[in-house]
Amino acid sequence: MNHLKSWQYRLLYIAAGALALSGALWLAVHYLWGAGADNLPHPLEPWLMRLHGAAVFAALFTAGMLAAGHVPQGWRMTTRSAKLRVRKAGQRRTGLALCALGLIGISSGYLLYYFAPESLHAMLGWGHAIVGLALVLLLPLHGWRKLADAGLS
Repeated sequence: MNHLKSWQYRLLYIAAGALALSGALWLAVHYLWGAGADNLPHPLEPWLMRLHGAAVFAALFTAGMLAAGHVPQGWRMTTRSAKLRVRKAGQRRTGLALCALGLIGISSGYLLYYFAPESLHAMLGWGHAIVGLALVLLLPLHGWRKLADAGLS
């Protein structure tokens, strides 16, 4: 099996949770409580972006850790059982989707922070948020498939 160690699971879910929470809170503050009559951002917005940026560093470290061991090992795994082969194929699909969405999320976040023209900022920001939501929803599914492979679900 290709299970993560408990500290790796904790790091992964803490980083993902911090990213999701800080991003969701920023969206709520910006769109629900931000820009009053003076059209200035809410005072919490920069702090939430700083938290989001710090969580990105933890997520990138975690992604590097997974890219070095978990991902290549998952691609090399084979099985003789047809039922298990089907589950592993599904797990590979969710893993590949997580990698692709992670790359899109990193790229869109980088573009938002450094390069996005103001005219594209809102559209790119919503796309970034949707990718983040998809990652948060897909991550437990990938983990659940691992548990199903081990016969623990």
